[in-house]
Amino acid sequence: MDALGSLLDGPRPRGAFLLKALLDPPWSLHVRDRAPLALLAMAAGEGWLVPAGGAPERLCPGDVAVVRGPAPYVLADDPATPPTAVIHPGQRATTPDGEELCERLALGARTWGTGGSTTVLVAVHETPGELSSRLLGALPATLVIRSRTWESPLVPLLAAELGRDEPGQDVVLDRLLDLLLVAALREWFAREDADAPAWYRAHTDPVAGQALRLLHDDPAHPWTVATLAAKTGVSRAALARRFTALVGESPMAYLTGLRLALAADLLRGSDSTVDAVARKVGYGSPFALSTAFKRVRGLSPQEYRERTVHPATVAGAAPG
Repeated sequence: MDALGSLLDGPRPRGAFLLKALLDPPWSLHVRDRAPLALLAMAAGEGWLVPAGGAPERLCPGDVAVVRGPAPYVLADDPATPPTAVIHPGQRATTPDGEELCERLALGARTWGTGGSTTVLVAVHETPGELSSRLLGALPATLVIRSRTWESPLVPLLAAELGRDEPGQDVVLDRLLDLLLVAALREWFAREDADAPAWYRAHTDPVAGQALRLLHDDPAHPWTVATLAAKTGVSRAALARRFTALVGESPMAYLTGLRLALAADLLRGSDSTVDAVARKVGYGSPFALSTAFKRVRGLSPQEYRERTVHPATVAGAAPG
């Protein structure tokens, strides 16, 4: 598997928040949910995306925007329209004065709004895994894929599926969202003016790209520079030199980061013991994992799990 596929297909939370918003001008949503990632698609009508401290971006039918949090942003019919709703953490919606809107504007299965002609598809990943975070760190605060340069059937398909309430619908929506996100990021990374991360640019190289695929296919394998070099058909020195030049770090440093990111996901998203996590990501013992984890992250695996799974407990449950 290539690096992009691996980073997006790691053990991350499923069941993203998905909503079809039907809106009638004037409308303006001040989004302050602090979500790490939001995907917005204009299924019908037009709108404006106004990132915090950034220039407004006009969104036309079929356009897809990816917003990297946790900074707030505004989605509106016009940049000058004052907020008509505020979106809080947990996707709670209120008026600017604090009056609850979720139930009042509910229009059916995963559908919300005033019932207007503008249709915005909203998908929010509230707690993406560490592997996804490694990818998100390479993205700008906002990116927009224009329908005039990118033909995709996924936006109307997702719009149609959002209004349905059938068995297995959550799985269908998860898969469609995965497809749309991967397709949008791949389209953006392929642009000449995009500042794509080094590991993405390296995937086309016959040596470094093959080494990256080997590492992502089986990060738990006891890889060495020598075994990677043998698999890629070059000398150890040639592999180390080419990989480091193209990816920006040595093969073993990249593998360490990959393993620790995978371990962080497993610690946060499963009940596996540290010993089990160590074996799954390629460390021979929990001690070896703990040593590497603490060296890089400043926390032991157990401390990391406590702080990410039960942050209020660790912080003393201080009132918000």
